[in-house]
Amino acid sequence: MPLSDQEKHINKAMETASQVTALVNQARAGSKSAFEQLVDLFHEDIFRMVYYRTRARMDAEDITQEIFLNAFKSLSKLKKVEQFRIWLIRIGVNRSSDFYRKKRVRAIFGAYPDDDNIDQPDITNNNQPEAMNNLWKQEFWKHIGVLLEKLSSMEREVFLLRFMDHLNITEISQVLKRSESTVKTHLY
Repeated sequence: MPLSDQEKHINKAMETASQVTALVNQARAGSKSAFEQLVDLFHEDIFRMVYYRTRARMDAEDITQEIFLNAFKSLSKLKKVEQFRIWLIRIGVNRSSDFYRKKRVRAIFGAYPDDDNIDQPDITNNNQPEAMNNLWKQEFWKHIGVLLEKLSSMEREVFLLRFMDHLNITEISQVLKRSESTVKTHLY
């Protein structure tokens, strides 16, 4: 009897989870190659997560690199190797928060201008459909920014983890070290 799509998806997820666990164990044993494979597996997701928070490509690239360096240095502290992805996301959330804290302090002392250096799409392109798409993206992110400013820091993080990073309630509660009911309350 052939497997259903859901069963195939579950099997693939289990294979990926066991692959990640094996790679984490190898990396903990000193294999740089295994850690490089972990970076390859998770780099895109972590970069996207950071970019959604900073909306500046260069900052997101720097922070993503810091996240993986921190993970490499702290891999021996990871208690549950099967929780590597959640642990990596937690590092990302913390690094993003640190970035904004530092940026606010520097802005107070004049190290950064008040306006955020947010990547803006290049709308000078003569290709009309692409230019219009870029305008829509710009408008979308402007609305998202206004929405996020109205939320508390916890509500903002829950929103981003749920709708931008596509984590489920259980994963969000693990990342933020909060109960699922607390996450649901902030999501509501």
